[in-house]
Amino acid sequence: MSNMCYMFCSFSDNLLDDFLLTYPVFMSTSDLCQALLGHYCSKKCRMKEERRDTLLRKRKVLHLLSQWSSLCTDLPRDNEHAKLFLKTLYRYVLDDLYEFPSLEKDLKELQKLLRMQRRHTVDEYSPQRKNKALFHQLSLKENWHPVRGAQRERKEVLCRVYVTIDSYVSVRTHSEVSVQELLSTVAERFDCAEDDMVLMAVTYPGEKVLLQSDQCVFSSSLSAAERLHVCRRDLTEIVSPFTDNRQQSSVKMLSMNTWDVAVSLTNCDWSLFSIMHEQELVYFTLSRDVSAGHTMALEQLLQRCNETQQWVMTEVLMCPNLCKRVQLFKKFIKIAAHCKEQRNLSSFFSIIMGLNSPAVSRLTQTWEKVPGKFRKLFSELESLMDPSFNHKAYRDAFRKMKSPKIPFLPLLLKDITFIHEGNRTFLDNLVNFDKLHMIADTLRIISQCRTDHMGYRCPSGNMLSQKDSTEVRTYINYLHVIDNQRTLFELSHRLEPRT
Repeated sequence: MSNMCYMFCSFSDNLLDDFLLTYPVFMSTSDLCQALLGHYCSKKCRMKEERRDTLLRKRKVLHLLSQWSSLCTDLPRDNEHAKLFLKTLYRYVLDDLYEFPSLEKDLKELQKLLRMQRRHTVDEYSPQRKNKALFHQLSLKENWHPVRGAQRERKEVLCRVYVTIDSYVSVRTHSEVSVQELLSTVAERFDCAEDDMVLMAVTYPGEKVLLQSDQCVFSSSLSAAERLHVCRRDLTEIVSPFTDNRQQSSVKMLSMNTWDVAVSLTNCDWSLFSIMHEQELVYFTLSRDVSAGHTMALEQLLQRCNETQQWVMTEVLMCPNLCKRVQLFKKFIKIAAHCKEQRNLSSFFSIIMGLNSPAVSRLTQTWEKVPGKFRKLFSELESLMDPSFNHKAYRDAFRKMKSPKIPFLPLLLKDITFIHEGNRTFLDNLVNFDKLHMIADTLRIISQCRTDHMGYRCPSGNMLSQKDSTEVRTYINYLHVIDNQRTLFELSHRLEPRT
């Protein structure tokens, strides 16, 4: 393993990036940290030439760490093994400063990386000091603490709040949202009295736990909750998909500008896509460390992709009026075209798949009423989803689009899975670096999509310069979704019974 690290430490930056993006394919973060520590401390120098080689080896390890931290900006907080590794390496570099003063710059980089403060001078940690172990203990206990004033990060999350047994509201909110905030959001979305609503956590055994209004929804005590469910205080549902006033939701949708809806969808997708790390696709493909939160942003983006598809189906199938349903078809076709124009292929695919779903595509009476120019436009948009020749139509169109743009991530995951399963990780007990290079090239599509025409990374705010409407943004951030296929088909057959 140490020899392997020596090889990777000697690579150019591009090859080193390939390794750092794809090392989870054949080794864990713990193994990598141990190998780097072993390589840093592998030899003791006796002659001048050996001292020069030793210094070069140590600096290569520190350079690899610098590249690693630039690729994974949350490296210190990402993994317990990484935290311990950084602290131990920092201690080793302190010890080496007496013999190699030129490592002072690297030491400062380590301090920045860990966001730690030093209370003592370098000389206090030199190998010539007595009670060196005691000083090291003090450095770990006293000096390794976060900079004061650092606030807890509030991450953006997609929270599913069920309003019936088979439908929920997807709420785009923050990780510290309270029960009261969620109830207020749902009450506004369905025009219900907030005072008459309660939020319950339904656990896996089926137990229902009533949550207090000032309680944090994502507190550790609720980690076993299977789903969040909003109902009235008498435990009846606040909405029903089979009521006679189903058209209220579709009326609101019909009043919105299609371009504004597409802008809100794109901005929402971009806010999730811009914070996703390329390595999440590797962890997701390997099904490794998923529970550790290493794929959280990717999972939220895939969840959003599925919810957008189900939202299209829900809006159409919840509209009992034929004329308004035709208007909804026209609206969604135009929104899909706008998403393509805005280079958001995630929502574009989701909308087309929603209209192509069995429960919606079987509505022949509705499709017949859609004007010919819209059906023609839909066919043109649908052609991009043609899977023949390895999705050539999509890949050609995507390649011609300028950045920034949002790709269809399930296809990228398919490509990585194909590379991973179609190529051996080891050949003659050596790492198959051609495989890692192919995976890394696929991952670089993510970073290329997030750069502008000047090559600079786009901000994590809005991808488009145009701001979205407040009303539309609120509507898109709180999508009402039916996720039960049986219910969707039942609604479909109520609209157009089987003949």
